[in-house]
Amino acid sequence: MLKIGITGQAGFVGTHLYNTLGLHPEEFERIHFDKGFFLNQHQLEQFVSQCDVIVHLAAMNRHNDPKVIYDTNIELAQKLVDALESTKSRAHVIFSSSTQEERDNEYGKSKKVGRELLYNWSQRSGGKFTGLIIPNVFGPFGHPNYNSVIATFCHKLAHNETPTIAVDSELKLIYVGELVEVLLSEIRNANSKAEMIVPYTATAKVSEILHVLEKYKSEYQDKGIIPEIHSTFELNLFNTFRCYMDIATHFPVSFVEHTDDRGSFVEIIRLGVGGQVSFSTTVPGITRGNHYHTRKIERFAVIKGKALIQLRRIGTDEVLDFYLDGDAPSYVDMPIWYTHNIKNIGDEVLYTNFWINEFYDPNDPDTYFENV
Repeated sequence: MLKIGITGQAGFVGTHLYNTLGLHPEEFERIHFDKGFFLNQHQLEQFVSQCDVIVHLAAMNRHNDPKVIYDTNIELAQKLVDALESTKSRAHVIFSSSTQEERDNEYGKSKKVGRELLYNWSQRSGGKFTGLIIPNVFGPFGHPNYNSVIATFCHKLAHNETPTIAVDSELKLIYVGELVEVLLSEIRNANSKAEMIVPYTATAKVSEILHVLEKYKSEYQDKGIIPEIHSTFELNLFNTFRCYMDIATHFPVSFVEHTDDRGSFVEIIRLGVGGQVSFSTTVPGITRGNHYHTRKIERFAVIKGKALIQLRRIGTDEVLDFYLDGDAPSYVDMPIWYTHNIKNIGDEVLYTNFWINEFYDPNDPDTYFENV
């Protein structure tokens, strides 16, 4: 079993990599990292000494003074080199650099110099080194005004603000989940590569991205419509946008119920994508679910009985409770990377409609069990 440590474990890419490694407990052991380790040589050395693989993601991306960015990133790389040398480590170090290396800015320069420092260590020590040159990364839980323009746009739109475009450039992009798969591949292959260009998976102008996200805001957040999705890139954009909404206040969403002397009619979902619709009955006191998805879009609609739907983002402790009642039909959508369940808290059988955007595939279920 490989012991994996991630500097920058709590950051944007680090969180996704850490959580994904947790899906393979038979293959990987995660060695905990805290950013305070860089301030304590003994703790950093203790961390390094436990690791077969170290993915060095810790870096500063933004600061008012570019020199602070440069100095900070070089210092982090040098401290890691010092710890590797003092522990006589021969770990496989995977370094995340950036296509910014090509540009004349302090961040790009710092990543290039940091990559060279760690490569030189590997040559001296007999350790392994992989230097990844990574394009623009986007995905759920990135920090607005820091990680990417997509994070900024999603945050602003989801909170009813108006994004602005500074420069309408064409971006070369990779979804964070796709980048994690590249990292896992390099961990498993264990090959040294002084420089490896990570291919981008999509290109789009900033204005084109904003247009698509505005559509998601209008159709999904404002009207509850699952929008038409034409590509994997658009699916990744949609799942990214959903994670910037204030889930705790947005759900549950009440349906519009049309009633006459025959009874009532409720429209469950409008969608521009296909998928699978199902329903379940649940006897009182029973809980279903306690699992999460990393790509699927899912809606739970309670049409009869009383239910408690709970959500918790993986890696966090806060549990969101939503109480639904078939007397006032409503729904809750499941964001990716949120474990969720549904419990019958009433005295009668609970009837729930489920919609998911893809057919169930037992060979690729995208379903991971974890109690809320």
